[in-house]
Amino acid sequence: MSSWDRFLDTFFNAKVMAKYLPDIAHGMLVTVELAALVIVAGLVTGLALALLRSLGFRPVNLLLVFIVDLFRALPPLVIIVFIYFGLPAVDVSPSGFVSTWLSLTLVLMAFSEEIYWAGITSIAKGQWEAARSTGLSYGQTLINVVLPQALRLTIPPLTNRTIAITKGTALGTVVAVSEILGMASSAVSNSYNPSPLTLGAGAYLILFLPMVIFGRWLETRMAWKR
Repeated sequence: MSSWDRFLDTFFNAKVMAKYLPDIAHGMLVTVELAALVIVAGLVTGLALALLRSLGFRPVNLLLVFIVDLFRALPPLVIIVFIYFGLPAVDVSPSGFVSTWLSLTLVLMAFSEEIYWAGITSIAKGQWEAARSTGLSYGQTLINVVLPQALRLTIPPLTNRTIAITKGTALGTVVAVSEILGMASSAVSNSYNPSPLTLGAGAYLILFLPMVIFGRWLETRMAWKR
């Protein structure tokens, strides 16, 4: 057997791939569910915190900054392990899926809040003053004038950060979540062949490459015209 044949047999073994393809497909479904939940919960919560921060209550803002900085600093894996293995000590026992979802949601929430906040504070003060001079309340100015412009500015960094964090669904394998990497790793152990990892890599490309392309299109679509 030539070196090329050994390479193909090791990483592209058709028989092994065919056997474990259903497992990888199941892992893809779990990954899609997990990523979708993380994106929705993380972005919505981050926006809510940014809007709350814009109200300017100093004690609340100090608490928000502490929470955001905390989850920006902690690695997602550390948070997953703490939630999954630590919370049972206080009689709370989340599943591996919930632990992974909550961890990645908290991380995305923290980063997205900072991105939203940067977008809000980048809007010129004159826009606030002009809107208020027409009789709009602070809330109306924020929602109808400032926020639409701020969201447009946040599209590029928010898209990149969301993609980066949702790829962290692979960390769920540490707490026995049957996502792509978890199923691929189990298949490798059972088959003594790394071909399922090749399938897993292909599955990640199928899922996340369209997200990257969509993000690039969205950045172009929402960019300010020069």
